[in-house]
Amino acid sequence: MSLTQFSVDDSAHSMDGLRLFAQDGTERVEAFVGRKVMDVWAESVEHHGGRQSLFRDQYNALGKLNLAAIQRIVSAKYQRGAAFNRQHPFIEVLFSDITESGEALDLSELVREVLPPAFHRLT
Repeated sequence: MSLTQFSVDDSAHSMDGLRLFAQDGTERVEAFVGRKVMDVWAESVEHHGGRQSLFRDQYNALGKLNLAAIQRIVSAKYQRGAAFNRQHPFIEVLFSDITESGEALDLSELVREVLPPAFHRLT
């Protein structure tokens, strides 16, 4: 029950987050890290409190840069089996899974785009 051949899905899918594919032998396994989960993970590293959501190209790039860490998180959750993954073999990564794993997110290549004033939150 080990996953191999991890890849980030760059296609124009309709899911709001990082979508990944892996293989368990001949079975294709899909994993998903929601945009909000990626936002919280990135914010926990940045510590500046900007609360600017990631765009698809940003979380896909972060997914590729951090593929090894995400692979370990997904694999650990997958190995727990169907009893712990209601949608098995689909694996949804929650922030609690990330926290439990202790994996660090590398933001060294994250480029935050400057948003026009109309996009900034009012406090």
